[in-house]
Amino acid sequence: MSMSGSGTLAWMTAAEAVKAMLEGQISAEEYAESCLAQIEREEGRVQAWAYVDREFALSRARAIDEHRREGKPLGPLHGVPVGIKDIIDTDDMPTEDGTVLHAGRQPTDDATVVARLRQAGALILGKTVTTEMATYSPGKTRNPRNPDHTPGGSSSGSAAAVAAGMVPVALGTQTNGSVIRPAAYCGVYGFKPTRGLISRHGILRQSRVLDQVGVFARDLQDIALTTEQLMGFDDNDPATRPRPRPQLVRALAEEPPFPPKLAFVKTPMWDQAEAETQAAFSELADHLGESMEEVPLGASFRGAWDALKVIMEADIASSYRHEYQRGRDQLSRSLREQIERGQRVLAGEYNDAVDSIDGYYNALDGMRLDYDAVVTPATTGTAPRGLESTGSPVFCSLWTLCGMPALSLPLMEGENGLPLGVQLVGFRGADARLLRTARWMQGQVRERAGG
Repeated sequence: MSMSGSGTLAWMTAAEAVKAMLEGQISAEEYAESCLAQIEREEGRVQAWAYVDREFALSRARAIDEHRREGKPLGPLHGVPVGIKDIIDTDDMPTEDGTVLHAGRQPTDDATVVARLRQAGALILGKTVTTEMATYSPGKTRNPRNPDHTPGGSSSGSAAAVAAGMVPVALGTQTNGSVIRPAAYCGVYGFKPTRGLISRHGILRQSRVLDQVGVFARDLQDIALTTEQLMGFDDNDPATRPRPRPQLVRALAEEPPFPPKLAFVKTPMWDQAEAETQAAFSELADHLGESMEEVPLGASFRGAWDALKVIMEADIASSYRHEYQRGRDQLSRSLREQIERGQRVLAGEYNDAVDSIDGYYNALDGMRLDYDAVVTPATTGTAPRGLESTGSPVFCSLWTLCGMPALSLPLMEGENGLPLGVQLVGFRGADARLLRTARWMQGQVRERAGG
């Protein structure tokens, strides 16, 4: 039997699939066919996709195979099917931003991240569901682990598609908790790198200050492999800078030079963590022993959550003013209220909030010499039951505000059998170190748990 005859083909990691394709064991078309078959099996239950054209995807996969047969250079993501959040522009597929106001919108250019994926040899399989304009009003997607529970948001379709085996990798975005939260709820890895390492050009802008791009995968190596291809300077995004690209794949394969030390930070929002979450993190601290110690944050940090809300809502009011002016009745109540609160933010209040970011970050950066990373919950608990909400992003807000790299690790489960994510946060620019520390930590937890 050929490898493509196996029912497990769609569940291969991207790294495994690339190796198999380069060695001629499978073709890009076979791999794409397997992912598309998994979509057909699961989409009715999960509803992760806003747009998939089966025949178009297979034609692109055949072109990738032809590229290989002709002996042309092959990229590190050769033939890997990728899901793209439907606020990220694609020149050959609609990008409708989760709102009827943008129905039928067809970009004429790829977003920078999409162009870089294609350059690396990836197959853009389709567009994944986003919440309404990447805010809080849910889309149609359900949690693959239990369809009666939310998948989180706003990158709901991307997290769910990866968790359901439809694609090995998908892209999302985060302005508050929109990568880390759905990754945690759906039980996959979600990585949001340091702000400014990945261009946001060609992506629906919610907040120039806060918006960041992230990656979902079922494997840490796939996180490193994909993210590394996305990073780099882009003069279309002033947040990016000309600097060397972090060597994520190489760092992930290395052993830490010294056993890492982790700071357990509950944050001032600890009382919002469910009792089960608090108990799970106490158990995690016991597992890691002397490798992890609690580090309290001062009361002054409470203002960070207020600062993020001021910035986010003022920027939403500015970014979505045309939609509000011409179609406010077609926006959700949630989004209308965010816009209206943002319209009332004074310039001085906004500037003070933006100016506060460096103060919060500098205080956190003081831990860099003593700790390799911060450990904190990804969410308040497991995915809430019901589809009316995407859950609370409260444990993501501080790190997003400060532009720090964050990674959700699917290391624990709640009593209901749903995933309970562990968030590992690094220091700005230390993305490679964060991934290396995550691999080490994951090994320690599994070893000490006997897994």
